[in-house]
Amino acid sequence: MPMFGRGPGPDASRWEPEAAAARLAHTAGANPAGVFTSDLSVWEYVQLDKAGFEPLGFVLGTSIYHIGLQVARWGQNQELNVLTQAMYNARGLAMARMRAEADQLGADGIVGVDLRMQSHGWGHDVLEFLATGTAVRSLASAGAHRAPDGRAFTSDLSAQDFYLLLTTGAVPVTFVLGTCVYHIAHQAALQALRQSGQNQELAQFTQGIYEARELSLARMQAEATQVQASGIVAVKAHVANHAWGEHATEFLATGTAVRRLSAEHRLPETSPKPTFTLGLDR
Repeated sequence: MPMFGRGPGPDASRWEPEAAAARLAHTAGANPAGVFTSDLSVWEYVQLDKAGFEPLGFVLGTSIYHIGLQVARWGQNQELNVLTQAMYNARGLAMARMRAEADQLGADGIVGVDLRMQSHGWGHDVLEFLATGTAVRSLASAGAHRAPDGRAFTSDLSAQDFYLLLTTGAVPVTFVLGTCVYHIAHQAALQALRQSGQNQELAQFTQGIYEARELSLARMQAEATQVQASGIVAVKAHVANHAWGEHATEFLATGTAVRRLSAEHRLPETSPKPTFTLGLDR
């Protein structure tokens, strides 16, 4: 099974437009007189404070990417490796640039990571890959919550889930993903006609879907192993058709890899205790 990396080169990962540098220079993380920006709700802001963290700034990374073409055999289930690699590369660029912004603010991590695609007017095969989140810093134990490589952790957990994770003595390491663009074999016209009036499993389709999902999940798990995580929480499995036709589908698995904090950092002041909260929303 081929494994696809999503780590771009150092120049690409740290590339930032001048506009981003100017924005970050006036953010709380880089300037004591600056203001923080975030995509946190008021409730999430409160939960983040309870967890002993402060928001530094809204961070983002983007990549406009042209997705190439790959010819598939119509009657065969198979992964479209060229397209899989393109999806990894584009997402990797966006995530790396977001993390570089967090590093510039001196952040311990990024919470609420949202990784999405959107199209503009440049053609169906040109997509923008956008990663956003809120850079945060620990008030009590600076640096203790960072990833093993010494840089900011990344996590798609909400501030509430992040708070609950800390109560167990665990911390996010990185947002992990596994993807597979897969071609599901076409049925022959005669075969489709024979099955049109029957209830029966389409075994070739089932087998293809299984294999594609297993590839994406296994690659996500491999990323967690690479960053020395002990597990993955909040796993989601997405399925989407993009610009490749009805028989080419992307299977995407995402989650947050976590690790246990060492004993000296699991103190009351750095490991908050949950309190009962009654919501009054109708």
